[in-house]
Amino acid sequence: MIRELDMVVLTHDLHENGLERGDIGAVVHAYGAGSAFEVEFVTAEGKTVALLTLTPDEVRPMNSREILHARVFQSA
Repeated sequence: MIRELDMVVLTHDLHENGLERGDIGAVVHAYGAGSAFEVEFVTAEGKTVALLTLTPDEVRPMNSREILHARVFQSA
């Protein structure tokens, strides 16, 4: 179950927002019974690059055993 303040992983590319599958965001709001989520994606400096409403099939919970990966953000 995904809740507010959880870290989530994008399940597919969102080229129009410069985001790629595997990018990590933070849930800032959960709608209803998890029908959708407001997810914020930020740079290492804390600059917001996207704040999107995403459905449960577009994000997944982050596994505690996953290794994080860094990449340079290329804005759309």
